[in-house]
Amino acid sequence: MSVRTRFAPSPTGYMHLGNLRTALYTYLYAKKSGGKFILRIEDTDQEREVPGAVQIIYNSLKTAGLSHDEGPDIGGPVGPYIQSERKDTYLPFAKQLVESGHAYYCFCTKERLEEARAEAEKKGENFKYDKHCLHLSKEEIQAKLDAGEPYVIRQNIPTEGKAGFDDVIYGHVEVDCDTLDDNVLIKADGLPTYNFANVIDDHLMGITHVMRGNEYLASAPKYNLLYNALGWEPPTYVHLTPVMVEGTMRNKKTGVYVFETDENGNPVLDENGNPIKAIVKRKMSKSQGDPSFEDLLADGYLVDAIINYLVLLGWSPRGEREFYSLKELEEAFDLEGLSKSPSFFDIVKLNWFNAEYIKKLSPEAYLEHARPWLNKVLSEDKFDYKRLCELLQGRTEVFNQLPEMIDFLAGMPEFESDLYTHKKMKTNPEVALDALTKIRPVLENLTEWTEEKLHDTVMEAITEFGMKNGQMLWPLRIAISGKMSTPGGAFEIAYLLGKEETMKRLDASIARLQA
Repeated sequence: MSVRTRFAPSPTGYMHLGNLRTALYTYLYAKKSGGKFILRIEDTDQEREVPGAVQIIYNSLKTAGLSHDEGPDIGGPVGPYIQSERKDTYLPFAKQLVESGHAYYCFCTKERLEEARAEAEKKGENFKYDKHCLHLSKEEIQAKLDAGEPYVIRQNIPTEGKAGFDDVIYGHVEVDCDTLDDNVLIKADGLPTYNFANVIDDHLMGITHVMRGNEYLASAPKYNLLYNALGWEPPTYVHLTPVMVEGTMRNKKTGVYVFETDENGNPVLDENGNPIKAIVKRKMSKSQGDPSFEDLLADGYLVDAIINYLVLLGWSPRGEREFYSLKELEEAFDLEGLSKSPSFFDIVKLNWFNAEYIKKLSPEAYLEHARPWLNKVLSEDKFDYKRLCELLQGRTEVFNQLPEMIDFLAGMPEFESDLYTHKKMKTNPEVALDALTKIRPVLENLTEWTEEKLHDTVMEAITEFGMKNGQMLWPLRIAISGKMSTPGGAFEIAYLLGKEETMKRLDASIARLQA
């Protein structure tokens, strides 16, 4: 049997990282097995659809390197691959289930359902449809249909026995049928619900392995009841554990955060009298401020680093190896390595991965990635970008850090004279003033402004002055950069700034120390 997997996102916004990881695992398993990776757009929830979201899905998969073999944009033998375009596909199967007694027409009004839901809440019970319309006679049903009364079609869950399924990660999962609700299969607008459409589409598209988040574990027994009722073989299920994060959480409707509380349930306040936001463990969510795939790309993370890090959030390769190209992952990925425990997104770890990938870039590739960020604060016709990038590459974790790392080149920042104090360098403002005053005429007389010439001339002067290296180089670095941490030392910075700007900054720093 040829393996066929599918990634079936809803077009409701950006590609969050949990979704991308599902797509990645689905893609990798298909490639490892020599099978097909299918893209299907599940847009039956029309109210939540976001304009442009389908294009975001296409762009994200293409950027990530996850090329699908069949899909809405490239076609295939079992299309269409957008559920709203398959609208006429589902009703015949729903009617087949009605004929066999596995589903039924429901004409209950919204008001009746709301009353029943309120009554259940009053009793402290979970609402569950009471099969009210199951007992309508064929004549009553036909009369209502002929009268044009709105209806839905509900799944008829058995009231006794058990329903279950087998999962690659969780093993055999089984629940009592009397705990399951009679879910709607066909909505009043004629469109199928997700729960029904994915069963029909997975079968008709020949999907052999369904990989999705474990939030669907509770629904899978109902899916298998549908498969059994239609006489179909269920696919192999792989319910993936969630990607979690430790962070703050707020109510989506009110925007109010979860706050720390004391033993009496009162909010814990900070020194300014404001409640402290609690740090909780929760699923990653764009609505909670967690980054999407697009956010990470926009911040300057490399695609290869994101993919490499993401694949390890829930999957363990054989051995201790951590770095994989996508091609290598296609060969290494297996279902046995999938975790049963939630994984935690750690931005520090991702930054480390990204830094390692940045170090491996060619100088030309690094410059291409860095240029847009450098241009935010500098002009390429005024600075030697090639040399600057040589200094920056080994220090870069994420490209969005570059503007802050090199902003001092665009203009001298304000700084306190305390920066001249460095215990290891044996320097302070008084030592700095002496050093800068001595080196100023040496630099002024320098006619060849290169790093090599700056180095040789200043080091020779240090010897003549009888000073320690740090007593000259630290003050010089501070004087022309205003920062303790810079890409390169005094010679590299002076070269990048050029003689005129270096002397201008040196004079200003001497004047401040003399004041």
